[in-house]
Amino acid sequence: MESQRAEYVSAVKSERLLAGYDFFLRWFLRESLFKGRLVAQARIAPGHRVLDLGCGTGTLAILMYKLHPRAEVVGLDADPKILELARGKVARGRFPIHLDRGLSFEMPYSDASFDRVLSSLVFHHLTRENKLRTLAEVFRVLRPGGELHIADYGKPQNPLMRAVFLLVQEFDGRETTADNLRGLLPDFLRQGGFEDVERTAQFMTLTGTLALYRGRKPMT
Repeated sequence: MESQRAEYVSAVKSERLLAGYDFFLRWFLRESLFKGRLVAQARIAPGHRVLDLGCGTGTLAILMYKLHPRAEVVGLDADPKILELARGKVARGRFPIHLDRGLSFEMPYSDASFDRVLSSLVFHHLTRENKLRTLAEVFRVLRPGGELHIADYGKPQNPLMRAVFLLVQEFDGRETTADNLRGLLPDFLRQGGFEDVERTAQFMTLTGTLALYRGRKPMT
């Protein structure tokens, strides 16, 4: 576990920022818009087992359950304090969502155990090595024909989006955000064995360009 702790980077650098985390996502990143689009493009069906990878405070997992109550929703995050907030939300709403603690690149799940994996604002926190390791793990836990759907920062649409993204790079680090800035996530998905990879949408926000991506694990 010591090596895992060394590789783990929290999405919220200070505990003092936790209380405002949901507010920030809601108003600065157009959360309801991009997460709604992400869930819609995933085409979750009754009986699907779905993983919210890097579930944070549980907003996406809860949205998936509300829209698809006949699916099984699981959340995974490495941050114990942010998971505590998620568990509080789940308990208050009495949602049958199971939340686990673990790393995106060392998941505690068996092979071919999910139909869909959704990830929101996780990959820009990872080094290139751990982005690729995470995609390998997603590929492993997806069933044949299963799909990965990502919402994260992408290549800026214009100079203004590039300028405001400097704030994200200052806060989250230039090394981890560089590949997002260059629009390389689709290339990484293809490198990881995913098919039908595409960027499906992009949004201008107060912190930069958010993009949606998807890829499918081959049937064989």
